[in-house]
Amino acid sequence: MIDKIKIGTRGSQLALWQAHWVKSQIEKHHSGIEVEITIISTKGDRVLDVSLPKLGEQGKGLFTKELEDAIFERRVDLAVHSLKDLPTELPNGLGISAICEREDVRDALVAREPIRSLSELPVRSVIGTSSLRRQAQLLRARPDLVIEPVRGNVDTRLRKLDEGSFDAIVLAAAGLHRLGHANRITEHLSEDFMLPAVGQGALAIETRADDAVVNEIVGALDHEPTRLACRAERAFLKGLGGGCLVPIAAHATIEAGTMNLDGLVASPDGSEALRDRQTGPSSDAEAIGQRLADELLSRGADRILNS
Repeated sequence: MIDKIKIGTRGSQLALWQAHWVKSQIEKHHSGIEVEITIISTKGDRVLDVSLPKLGEQGKGLFTKELEDAIFERRVDLAVHSLKDLPTELPNGLGISAICEREDVRDALVAREPIRSLSELPVRSVIGTSSLRRQAQLLRARPDLVIEPVRGNVDTRLRKLDEGSFDAIVLAAAGLHRLGHANRITEHLSEDFMLPAVGQGALAIETRADDAVVNEIVGALDHEPTRLACRAERAFLKGLGGGCLVPIAAHATIEAGTMNLDGLVASPDGSEALRDRQTGPSSDAEAIGQRLADELLSRGADRILNS
């Protein structure tokens, strides 16, 4: 057994909340282990003057590479990520040792007063989001909306909203809940209206694959239903050849051992969209994800994604 574990994390308030939560869980299960948090700046934290979609291929691993380098170099023993930021292909030698129980998966509308719902937003309202997935689904329902990019941490985005840069912004409900900003949510957007990002609301713990001791310690934080659901979603994303910077959405639920996986591919302007569902035993998570990807590809998803 070891007496100290070092956690690598980004320095945003949300990332630090997530790292401290993992720290508390490790200490809860292993009172004799000292847990230290190391803040590591990633390219995604430094490049704030370019919208995520414009980064294209350069955006892969935008919020993870420096953390992974620190694991390889043994400056930290593990890294805590929002799973939706983690590419489906991990570097050789690293693995996801735990996916923690999921928070609310939905997206949330945060609007300026007196707006109380998306339907109340006036024509040509300006919505802040840098997510093509959110943009596509918003415009599909409300093509009159004006979408403007917004970067920065949760507090920065809320401040820009309050300063009048936008009429509303869309954020992950999980982050708002975790940071104590649930009172700012104007409307939780239903999954029928806006399907979430792959892995949204879940935390992933990445470690060296050969670090048996750390993997055993961290394994206690794994939540099997969340892990299976996220494996299906990530298999769907991988099957489409996409990443977090393209308009792909998915969410899997499990009930009585049966998994339902909903997936979406859309054009950035929302003019085209393909959505479908695959069902099967939760133990076949990755196969379900691949089947759904194959189904949407057979209906033209690749054309939409490459247009």
